[in-house]
Order: sequence, then structure tokens, then C-alpha cells
Amino acid sequence: MQDLPNKVKKELELLFAHVTKEVSLLHVSRATPALVEHLLVAAYGGKMPLVQVASIATPDARTILVQPWDTALIPEIQKAVQNSNLGMGLSVDEKFVRLTMPQLSEERRREITKVLGRKIEEARINARKVRDSAMKELEGAEKAKSISQDEKFRLKDGVQKVIDEYNENVHNLEEKKEREISGNI
Repeated sequence: MQDLPNKVKKELELLFAHVTKEVSLLHVSRATPALVEHLLVAAYGGKMPLVQVASIATPDARTILVQPWDTALIPEIQKAVQNSNLGMGLSVDEKFVRLTMPQLSEERRREITKVLGRKIEEARINARKVRDSAMKELEGAEKAKSISQDEKFRLKDGVQKVIDEYNENVHNLEEKKEREISGNI
């Protein structure tokens, strides 16, 4: 029971890693390999993530350059990008697939901000579920007389500190992404 705050912290770290990944995949005007590295490409009789069949680079802020290790995969990479609905410009030559990020309209920025808000709220809801679970565990332990009331309150405070730290990290992530979306990096 004494390690409950650490247990909660580990759960929240996993949640934070997940929300960070989800937020990083939101399309903004800056090109990043994370936008395409998860795309599944038909290769060698199966489906493989793009990052496993090609080198992905960002030569400038609006371009992603994909260089497959096997040039025979270029048509499959092209197909995977087109099916992904990422809304990127696509040009292919004999060795590369070049993806170009479009400029974001104000309407698209608002849509992305709404999606960001939903993902952040989902992260906060998940944190509340973790906190509620921990608090029920503490209440049960006190009723079972395995911890004292003072110990319960001390552990409650420890759990709440971990939750507050998580919420602060999520808030900072949200603010950073909002600046990125609005173009004020």
C-alpha cells in the first residue's frame, strides 16, 4: 500500500506517453517523420510500418523525404500514403517519395485544435479514473484496517501530488501543441 503513489505514477507515465504520441500525430504545418512512420506498407508478403522499410527525413519544415531501402517498394509506399488521407502533396521519382505539407487554413487549424482538445480531455478523464481507482483502494484498505486513517490521508496526498504533476504535464503539452497549430512556435 505504501507504494501506491509510485504505482499511480507508473500508470500515469504510460498514459502520458500515449497522449504525447497521439498529439504528435496531429497534422500541423511542420513536417515530422512521426506523421508517416506508422503507415503500413505492403512489403515482402506482409504489412510493415514505413519506418521499417525506408529512411524518413525532413529536409525542411514542410517536406518529408522517404527513401526506401528497396526501390521496388516505391509504388507500395505511394499507395500507403494515398490511402492514409493525410492530405499531403506527393511526388515520386526513381529513388524517393517526397511528401509536401500544405499550408493550414484557419478553418483547418480550428478543426485540429478541437481534436487536440478532445485528446487532452480524454487524457484528463483517464487520469481521473486512475485517481478514483487509487482512492477506492485506499478506502478499502482503511475499512479492512490494514492502514490507519492518518496513513490513508498521507497516501491520498501523495497520489494527488502525482495527479497534479501529470495534469501540469498534460497542460504544458496542450499549450505547446496549440502554439504549434497556430504557427507561433
